Amino acid sequence: MAASNYNVDLSLAMRMDPVAPGDWLLVAPLVITVLGGALCLMTRKNTGAQPKVAIIFLSLLVAACAGLLARVLDKGVITMVAGNWLPPFGIAFTVDALGATLALTSSVVALAAAVYGIGDVDSSGRRYGFYPFLMLLMTGVCGAFLTGDIFNLYVWFEVLLISSFGLLVLGNERAQLDGAVKYALLNIIATTLFLIATGLLYGILGTLNMADIAIKARATGLQGPLMTVAVLYFLAFAMKAAAFPVNFWLPASYHTPRIVIAAVFAGLLTKVGVYALLRIFALLLPDARVALADVIALVAIATMLTGVLGALAQTDIRRLLGYLVISGIGSMLAGLAIGTTPALAGTIFYAVHSILVMTALYMAAGVMRGLGGSYSLRELGGLYRASPAFAAVFLMLGFAVSGLPPFSGFWPKVLLVDAALVGGHGWIAASILVTGLLTTIAMGRVWIYAFWRGGAEGTADGQLTSVLVPAPGMASASIWLPIGLLLGLVILLGVQPEFMMQVSGRGASTLTEPLGYLRSVFGGAVQ
Repeated sequence: MAASNYNVDLSLAMRMDPVAPGDWLLVAPLVITVLGGALCLMTRKNTGAQPKVAIIFLSLLVAACAGLLARVLDKGVITMVAGNWLPPFGIAFTVDALGATLALTSSVVALAAAVYGIGDVDSSGRRYGFYPFLMLLMTGVCGAFLTGDIFNLYVWFEVLLISSFGLLVLGNERAQLDGAVKYALLNIIATTLFLIATGLLYGILGTLNMADIAIKARATGLQGPLMTVAVLYFLAFAMKAAAFPVNFWLPASYHTPRIVIAAVFAGLLTKVGVYALLRIFALLLPDARVALADVIALVAIATMLTGVLGALAQTDIRRLLGYLVISGIGSMLAGLAIGTTPALAGTIFYAVHSILVMTALYMAAGVMRGLGGSYSLRELGGLYRASPAFAAVFLMLGFAVSGLPPFSGFWPKVLLVDAALVGGHGWIAASILVTGLLTTIAMGRVWIYAFWRGGAEGTADGQLTSVLVPAPGMASASIWLPIGLLLGLVILLGVQPEFMMQVSGRGASTLTEPLGYLRSVFGGAVQ
């Protein structure tokens, strides 16, 4: 797909239009999360008040992100530039349907995690900063989705990395520290590559504003240097997204923290890496995406298959789910490799689906441990008799992550497979279908071993179920409410996909035909 060239008439771009009152919603998520995090930190010793403060502010965050998405769908892409200075001088926040959708989905997941944390995080974990770190994490996540400046994308990644590292070591257990070292080392390498690539890009184009980069990259003849930058960006964000072959840090670290923290990580962190790849390769450097399409396709296929095969080999539920996170990243990269508007829409839809379903599955794993006393499939059994309702919930989540109807995972896979076949990418389509089949087998294996089987490995049928006593707190609304909320959204997006299809299409169109994005920054100066 060839990139269109755009020009900016600076005589028409001497000043920005005044910021409309509704456009202040663009920075509201950052203000809300920073203030909420500060109040959580101030109430650090009052462990009973912290969850209430976090839930109030995260509810405001959901409302702000919902309002922001509604405004984007109504008015189009919106931009706020510091001091009304045009690029390359002003620092811009620019939000389109892609950024607003992911920000809203992330805020819903964070709210669910805050509620779940009431039953999962003890007073010690609250004193040592679970809720302040969660709010800071959301500052980084929302900042990454809403920024229109590539250096500020780096800054928000740093905020995200610092807060996630703090959550990862919460509890100071040996396994956590070991996982944190691997997580931090690979992410620091990725961040360093990100910074080097950004420095080179600034040296080539003389700007850090994304809209300005998109225009100048299409106009410059320096394709060789830009390809070098593109390769560095791909390696950096492939690490952060846990794509093959730089994905070994994820299964080595995501099983170590508290389950609610692992749930947030599984839902959000890798998706920010995927978002950055979409933004850079589809919007900023589309010619580089075309040149690297075959490489991206190979990485996508390898990520899908190694992820799901890794899941089939696991007996620890948390490790199994970690490999399914990796497998889902491969499906998202498949849309980027194809590069058409329907394929990118499938990637956006899949990202929303993955955020919701992977968070819910990790939370469900916590319930499984509460009911059966272990995360190991060898030690679990009889959970169906202990809680038939929860067995049904887990089965539906398993169907959803496998891409089966009528759940949210079905439609993005339809979009991706159809786009792959239309574009002549048969191997990508086959890999998506095979991955879905193997994921169904992996999740069916979990359900049969943990729920349907009468007892743990080596016990007589029914022996374990007669003594299964749920752990204290398993009946708490704080445990079941967030899982129910996320499952409800997974079902809603599967049964009524029209709205998500529309939003995903809008987000993809902005990437492939960015005139609206560019004019939101430069106004009528873009021709």
